Amino acid sequence: MTQITGIVCPLLTPFEADGRIARDLWVTHAQHILDAGAHYLSPFGTTGEALSVGMAARMQALDWLLEAGIPADRLMPGTGLTALDDTIALSAHATAAGCAAVMVLPSFFYGGIGDAGQARYFTDLVAGIGPAARIILYNIPQNSGVPISPDLAASLSASAPDNFVAYKDSTGDWSNTHAVIDAAPRLSVFPGTEALMTQALAHGGAGCISATVNLNAAAIRAVYDGAVAGRDVAAADKTMQEFRAIVQKAGLIGAMKAVLAVTGGDARWLNLRPPHLDATPDQGHDLLDTLGDLGAHLKGTP
Repeated sequence: MTQITGIVCPLLTPFEADGRIARDLWVTHAQHILDAGAHYLSPFGTTGEALSVGMAARMQALDWLLEAGIPADRLMPGTGLTALDDTIALSAHATAAGCAAVMVLPSFFYGGIGDAGQARYFTDLVAGIGPAARIILYNIPQNSGVPISPDLAASLSASAPDNFVAYKDSTGDWSNTHAVIDAAPRLSVFPGTEALMTQALAHGGAGCISATVNLNAAAIRAVYDGAVAGRDVAAADKTMQEFRAIVQKAGLIGAMKAVLAVTGGDARWLNLRPPHLDATPDQGHDLLDTLGDLGAHLKGTP
């Protein structure tokens, strides 16, 4: 099976005022990010407000991307929910469409169940999807309350290497990312921020899956390509990390949506689904002012 590597965009989700996904903005933004250099898109991750969007809407929105001509093998949708049957339904839909993989949270309500319970959940998930299942283990315990430990990642990879293909580590903790790379060498391991990308690549990591690919795809791709080619990317890496730090401090989802609303002239980007509060134009202007020359490429973003 082809190994997943590169930079992945957890796609922002635009909404109409009534909460429906704004189809035209959704498709246009997805195409723009791919054109800017992202290897893959991951609709309905944390950045995409996935857990505030129902299953039917998520499946329909994935179909919209495919109908627009976006290749299925460049899509890795988030599908993880607490109930196994729901995760199977979302994952099977994406797998049947030919998506490159699905990104799956652990079952995240029963936090004390431990690795054995999570191993059962993921093993039964593969059985429910079928042999074509390709799963990215999504570790974000600061949100989910449940970690996917290096030991669990290694065990799942060893038991079904064609099904458990990657690991996204959104802890921001290099020691955990490094531990997974060492424990599960067959997994493509992605830090959840480009701030750790070159470090990960140097130790056998696969790239990054980062929210700020939504705003800075070309620069992140350039650093990735340079690092993979063995070029000196220290200066570009520093600039890229500065961009990330500024956006992260501003508040990733709302701040990025506010920037897109201001630069693209479409106020629908200001809409977030509950429990998030809507963004404001001032957030976008403030972030652009703080970015200064680092955000010059954002002017005129679709």
